[in-house]
Amino acid sequence: MFKTNEIIRRWHMVGFFWIVIVGSLLHFTYEWSGKSTLVGFFSPVNESLWEHLKLGYFSLILFILIEYWVLRNKTEAYFFAKAAGIISMSILIVLIAYIYELVAKDSNMFFHIGLFIVAALLCQLISMNIMKLDLQGKFNLYGLIAYITMGILLIALTPFQIRGS
Repeated sequence: MFKTNEIIRRWHMVGFFWIVIVGSLLHFTYEWSGKSTLVGFFSPVNESLWEHLKLGYFSLILFILIEYWVLRNKTEAYFFAKAAGIISMSILIVLIAYIYELVAKDSNMFFHIGLFIVAALLCQLISMNIMKLDLQGKFNLYGLIAYITMGILLIALTPFQIRGS
């Protein structure tokens, strides 16, 4: 069990750096693509908070494509853990950003970058700790459904952002 927990911990540390780096790069891909509508489904098309939730979600989904093959036999709650992590990350970003902007009456780029980093850390800590639990049953299926639903919402609501920008 100790070796499994150590592997899970290491992959979540790598995942944290992946989310921060790839998420930061995703911030610019819409502009770099010449404002491609297709790229806009996966990258922020404007500076709205909603669009910036894509940074964490889609950077994590790219990481999941790699990480899942290593951890799938080491936990019963892989997708539940990932869904809980990304949902927690998104909630933290939305709550703290709105509170900050309400109090400060301003939007600060450095604050938002720091918030993204802290939220990525929270995402990975929650995911790691849930993976270490001995969850049985349908938790994994519920997590997969929640994760996919969040992605569908981020993509489906993008055209409203593209028209609005």
